[in-house]
Amino acid sequence: MTLRRLLHWKSWLIGAALIFLVVAGSHLWVKNVAGPKCHAQIEALPKVKAGLVLGCAPTIQGRSNLFFTRRMEAAARLFHSGKVEVLIVSGDNGNWKYDEATAMKDALVKAGVAEKRIFLDYAGFRTLDSVVRAKEVFGQEAFIVVSRRFHNERAVYLARRLGIDAVGYDAGDVKGRGGLLTHLREYLARVQAVLDVEVLGTGPKFLGPPVLVGQNGCLPSSQGGNITR
Repeated sequence: MTLRRLLHWKSWLIGAALIFLVVAGSHLWVKNVAGPKCHAQIEALPKVKAGLVLGCAPTIQGRSNLFFTRRMEAAARLFHSGKVEVLIVSGDNGNWKYDEATAMKDALVKAGVAEKRIFLDYAGFRTLDSVVRAKEVFGQEAFIVVSRRFHNERAVYLARRLGIDAVGYDAGDVKGRGGLLTHLREYLARVQAVLDVEVLGTGPKFLGPPVLVGQNGCLPSSQGGNITR
């Protein structure tokens, strides 16, 4: 092997090692900050005003999305347990054909959650946006995040590093190839989360006027959520 080829392979190995260290370090940092604050059992959760249900598409390529189903089941259980008074459903509504928040609301109403207790956030384009808007727009200094465990840890990490008293309620996970690919993407998302709050100071794409949650009764979702259209 020539010296040039040896140096080429050495640079590749050094680059790969650095990438591994960044990904592993971000993963462990997020897990250390947020892992103890995420729970699979409702009994371990505090009682707070709101649950924040993170966005998820109801279908993938025309088929039911099990991540969506498990998340809505968990959100409904959380509400019916009495641990929260309202649910903020925060998802992507970047165009009129795609509306995660309304899909989540419809599923929760079918699960017995009163519509007037559901607040829609149409500008939850990223987990960071959902977390920041729950505080800055919906006025919640503390809330329970509802998603799968891996996602919850990232959301709770973001919240706590931004001074929000958040904990997570873990929805049932999904096994198989789809679940594995989602977990692999999550490792990279954790790197971005660390960069966003520790280095870049990234803010949400949109904020908007405040939404009153639970003051003088619970406003209906039609009044409380449609703020970015």
